[in-house]
Amino acid sequence: MIRAEGLGKKYMIGHAAERERYVALRDAIARGARNMWHNTANFIRGGVIVAGDRAEEFWALRDVSFEVKRGEVLGIIGRNGAGKSTLLKILSRITEPTEGRVTTEGRVASLLEVGTGFHSELTGRENVYLNGAILGMTRAEIRRKFDEIVAFAEVEKFLDTPVKRYSSGMYVRLAFAVAAHLEPEILIVDEVLAVGDAEFQSKCLGKMDEVSRHEGRTILVVSHNMGVITSLCREVLWLDQGTMHERGAPPSVVGHYLARSAPSQNRIIQLHTHQRDPFVQDDRVRFTALEWLCQLPLQHGEAVRARLHFAARVPVLGLSTIFGFNNIEGTRVLTYHMALHQGPRRDLAHAGEYFVDLHIDALPLGPSPYTVIIACRSGDLHFLDFVRVSMQLEIVAGPTTPTAIAQFSSGVRLEGKWSWELTQQPSDLCDAS
Repeated sequence: MIRAEGLGKKYMIGHAAERERYVALRDAIARGARNMWHNTANFIRGGVIVAGDRAEEFWALRDVSFEVKRGEVLGIIGRNGAGKSTLLKILSRITEPTEGRVTTEGRVASLLEVGTGFHSELTGRENVYLNGAILGMTRAEIRRKFDEIVAFAEVEKFLDTPVKRYSSGMYVRLAFAVAAHLEPEILIVDEVLAVGDAEFQSKCLGKMDEVSRHEGRTILVVSHNMGVITSLCREVLWLDQGTMHERGAPPSVVGHYLARSAPSQNRIIQLHTHQRDPFVQDDRVRFTALEWLCQLPLQHGEAVRARLHFAARVPVLGLSTIFGFNNIEGTRVLTYHMALHQGPRRDLAHAGEYFVDLHIDALPLGPSPYTVIIACRSGDLHFLDFVRVSMQLEIVAGPTTPTAIAQFSSGVRLEGKWSWELTQQPSDLCDAS
């Protein structure tokens, strides 16, 4: 259904020369005349006119070749700027490749941006007919599918309202409904489904799976959600800096992609210099390090093990520890509390160095950046230490992550599994006290 051979797309990027603080009028006129001369020469030669003092070639795609058969679902992954959207625009005939060629068999429907092919002044009803006509459907075909489209998009109340008053979610619901129901042989979907709510995303995935398996249509889907890619696609194409890095089965390619694209993070974070919360006045116990005993970045749905190292200057009764995750706005979304529901505490009979491990069987947090807080309390619920770890922790989608993950609210508390070890007997720390 789709054959791409040696696809490449080149853009010319203009750069302005660094300006001096003071420029004479004659220099500004000379520079303007020189740029005009270069642009005129480029125009005569059939080149591209670029604003700026000098131009640079940028290849958004280079030497990309692949085939997609009827009924296959191909996932395309890669970092921002890898060339995914450029490839889809070429396949959708929105832009022409600089080199290579692409052949498609059958009608192509593409959903690359919210509201693509919609006229903002027209109503939802009118835009269904307009968009269907753009996709090559007759009015009779559109009329036959109209009720199904409206029911799927769930916009009955607003069908005769101009789409300029639609929310982005309503826009994408209607746009996807039109593209999916008007029976294109090839459906191309970019990340726009991320705009929809969880229920609609699930409905879209079900629809794409249905039309590929039962109706034999070919689908290309771009997503940063590896759960979508793994569950929906039979093959995955990984683009990296405009070139085809790898193609193969989803578990293998997604695993390699996550390992390569993960931000470098330290497994051991020293906490000696981290600032304590001002309300902590007690110095009997101090955290010394946070150690991740698992692969980074953390993946949703995967097992996690974290080790908290701390030093006790004196014996402490009934110690319990707390491990929390905050979102980027600073709101607590998940807390593991050792003493939840009168759970296990630990009496530290001696001063010394200790560590305690937190075991999480399946991390419930969705893909996003988080920050970590760690704290410990004595048996009388007095805070002994409270540290906001000054690093951003990245959680990424795992191979089994579903389309939409509901994150925990700030009120959720989970006990987790904890194990204790005494690593150094009483000691120098006692003498230091």
